[in-house]
Amino acid sequence: MTGVFITFEGPDGGGKTTQLQRTAQFLRRRGIDVLVTREPGGTPLAETIRQWLLAPAAEGEEMAAETEALLYAAARCQHVNRRLLPALRSGKVVLCDRYVDASYAYQAYGNGLPLSWVEAINRPATEQLMPMRTYLLDVPVEVARRRLLQRAKDGMDRIERRGEAYHRRVRDGFLALAAREPERIVVIDATQPEEAVTSAILRDLTTCLAERFPALKDGLETSL
Repeated sequence: MTGVFITFEGPDGGGKTTQLQRTAQFLRRRGIDVLVTREPGGTPLAETIRQWLLAPAAEGEEMAAETEALLYAAARCQHVNRRLLPALRSGKVVLCDRYVDASYAYQAYGNGLPLSWVEAINRPATEQLMPMRTYLLDVPVEVARRRLLQRAKDGMDRIERRGEAYHRRVRDGFLALAAREPERIVVIDATQPEEAVTSAILRDLTTCLAERFPALKDGLETSL
């Protein structure tokens, strides 16, 4: 494949979506072909699965942890085959809001499912596609929860409503994954001002991509 795959991860409320959009803007201003997408979602079918995953329990029936993990993997399989791989084969830089690390953090560490099982169901879903770089926007749970409450005009989704103990396990899971793969996962302190977080991401990304995209060598200091 000729494209570049980059993901943004972290606890809910860490600002990953904002930073992904800022990164996309930076790259597009320099003439780079960028695809912005998300998980769960990214295709019509995967977006339908997203609605099932994030909606409140249907008629009081709580979703089993295994069902949740399998639905995430199903949405990912569709996304990888119908959107990610075609974009990467065409040479695009793909920026994805969450990917398989989120399943490990939320379904394994958060829900207590065996990590080996969650990894196993995601092997066929990912087609062995992994990001070149993952930016993990880390923020303490109490800060993340405060941000979520401030922005949640229509209330939180099913996952966001889970208690602090769950979200602490998720954060611990992300940090454990980063410790396991430090060459891929870059941990960034997301309690900093947005501009400082953006600068940290773009400096690292420019270093990674400058040889392939010479336009990135110039103008890094340009404000977004």
